Amino acid sequence: MWKKHPKALPFLFFSEMWERFGYYLMIGIFLLYLKNVEHGFSMSNKEAADLYGTFIALVFLTPFIGGLLADRYFGYRKSIIAGGLMMGAGYCLMAVHNLPMLYLSMTLVIVGNGFFKPNISTLLGNLYSTEEYTHRKDEGYNIFYMGINVGAFICNFFSAAIIIIWGWKYAFVAAGIGMFLGVIIFITGTKHYKSGDVLKPMTAADMPFSKIVLTIFIPSIIAGVLGWLIPGDIFKSDSNDAFIFACLPVIYFYATLYFKAAKDEKRPIAALLAIFAAVILFWAVFKQNGTALTIWADTYTNRQVSGTTGDVFRGVKLAEDVTYKKDSVNLYDALFRLQKKDGKVVKEFNYPTYFKNVEPAKLPADGEKATLWSTPLSQSINPGWVILLTPLVVSFFAFLRGKKKEPSTATKIAFGLLISALSVLVMVGAAYVSNNGAEKASAWWLMGTYGVITIGELLLSPMGLSLVSKLSPVRITSLMMGGWFLATSIGNKLSGLLATMWDGYEHKANFFWVNFVLLLIATFIIFGMLKWLNRIMKEKGVN
Repeated sequence: MWKKHPKALPFLFFSEMWERFGYYLMIGIFLLYLKNVEHGFSMSNKEAADLYGTFIALVFLTPFIGGLLADRYFGYRKSIIAGGLMMGAGYCLMAVHNLPMLYLSMTLVIVGNGFFKPNISTLLGNLYSTEEYTHRKDEGYNIFYMGINVGAFICNFFSAAIIIIWGWKYAFVAAGIGMFLGVIIFITGTKHYKSGDVLKPMTAADMPFSKIVLTIFIPSIIAGVLGWLIPGDIFKSDSNDAFIFACLPVIYFYATLYFKAAKDEKRPIAALLAIFAAVILFWAVFKQNGTALTIWADTYTNRQVSGTTGDVFRGVKLAEDVTYKKDSVNLYDALFRLQKKDGKVVKEFNYPTYFKNVEPAKLPADGEKATLWSTPLSQSINPGWVILLTPLVVSFFAFLRGKKKEPSTATKIAFGLLISALSVLVMVGAAYVSNNGAEKASAWWLMGTYGVITIGELLLSPMGLSLVSKLSPVRITSLMMGGWFLATSIGNKLSGLLATMWDGYEHKANFFWVNFVLLLIATFIIFGMLKWLNRIMKEKGVN
């Protein structure tokens, strides 16, 4: 696999694999940890989804500044190493259970990702800029993307077992160890990156960093504070208002890149900005794997295993026993209930809410135990599909390339959006079949929806990174990579906003119908621009 690619690829592959191991281990349990009454922070679905959405939005917002600083001042290698160390420290600090430390650790992860994420992707693209490798860039990004998902797949088995054996805090420490391993592997391959780690000097058209601070970041901070303070929760919460207001100056900055660009750069930049706008809606739906789909897996999916299967799952610590208590029926409707006793508010968490929508005939006897596989395992379904399907997708497009019929990168993105929209219909079916969640749904529904959206993801996410690398003016490649992550960030925040509405939908199918419509809108936008996008790519001499 490696022979036809730059020697740096395996080092970048395994560095990214371990970085994603840490990130997806942490993010896979984050919402569940926030909601956990006994060991977490006792948040409701709405509160947890709001904080989760804000967190993953900011994680993908900071690549804007991380890419800019790497382009002009620090270089890619130093930025990647510094970012990895910050993220590893942030994961480990999450093991300390108090809110100030949680926010500090989140900040380290947010800033660290800003330096790591855009620059490792840009470094990879630079290594494919020579005539020897340029025709393999899409394939290289697909292989790199598979590394991401190997880490994302295995991490959830570790987190499930670690939480059952030792507890939540040790799972966060494991995420930190994974990140540090990624940094060590990256440092080991340093000699192979030198040709791609080149600073890009400013031109007369570039905005000085001091001016960016004064005209972009300070206004963003001011706008964010105003958004937080404005009464009325325009976008459902103070955090949503603050984030959306803070994004406006950054969006303005990217618009100025187009208006101030040289004539030959305007059309490629315009094409990228159009792609960024459309994929926001993709991420708004896709990133609900950590919120709405996690809630569906935890509460609405049949997770009970028995017999030999139950014994195996218990033996490898991927499942645990919970006790059904018939006399706790009054707690069916909530994760916990607040009661006043002696003038104090206390929390009740003695009843597993898993049983609230089990058919009466299938309920265990009073006091009987049931074995449930661990909810974080559902987070491995998507990366598992990526690992299985990536070789098939790569081979399929290699076959088409050999026939000179390979579609353009923009065309792949368009079909990726369409397929992603179709995946949501699987969850619409799950909601109807489970009688609107009144009964447990088969885990096969989650397998199906993740399987379909993974095909869409493989046509969109790595292709998006490749497209940025192909169309960006050389002097601002990393900055435009930051723009891709800005679009991801806005989509992530929108995913959290959508997820906060979960409890407000009496009929869960309607929640998924909304997601389907959003992706269909994005699909129509891209297909409507496809001829224009392909024409621009042809002018640039890329496919």
